[in-house]
Amino acid sequence: MSKEYSAEPLRLDKDLEGISLKSVTEHQKLYEGYVKKTNEIQGKISAADKLEANAVYSAIGELKRQETFAVNGMKLHEAYFPLLGGDGVAKGRILEMIERDFGSYDAWKDDFIATGMSARGWAILAYDWKDMRLHNYGMDAQNVGAVWGASPLIAMDMYEHAFFMDHGTNKKAYIEAFFKTLNWDFVNSIVEKYIG
Repeated sequence: MSKEYSAEPLRLDKDLEGISLKSVTEHQKLYEGYVKKTNEIQGKISAADKLEANAVYSAIGELKRQETFAVNGMKLHEAYFPLLGGDGVAKGRILEMIERDFGSYDAWKDDFIATGMSARGWAILAYDWKDMRLHNYGMDAQNVGAVWGASPLIAMDMYEHAFFMDHGTNKKAYIEAFFKTLNWDFVNSIVEKYIG
């Protein structure tokens, strides 16, 4: 049987500028659901009849498809929540990398905002291990649009549940709020730990 995952506790205790604690607390419940479903699906995979597997339909096939949705939902939220609660001021090594790979911070931000506005699921600033550069990727679902060999550094949830409570259908206002509270120190800690 696979390792049992547990939910990372939410560390926010106040409203953020443009993102309410109530919205984030409710959002956390969805994340906890992904953790629970990841454990449940992986348990069922362990017990599933592997001999019935086929590409048209099989229980193991459906479990494997939904495993990617649940696992990515869990992991992307674990990348998202620590980004909230910062001062929104870009700095450090990640800023240098952004300027190197996009030409300027503003050019990157414009592209990231466009990625978020057009994404149905997530906007991701990722480090690609093949070309050793940063890229903005849009995902229509947690298991649609992910790029193999690329590690997310900034994960902005663009599903409606991330912004509807505070901003209704105004995605742009949510993105602006996300940038105002973006924790660049956390991003730099990920860069330092994994990229060096």
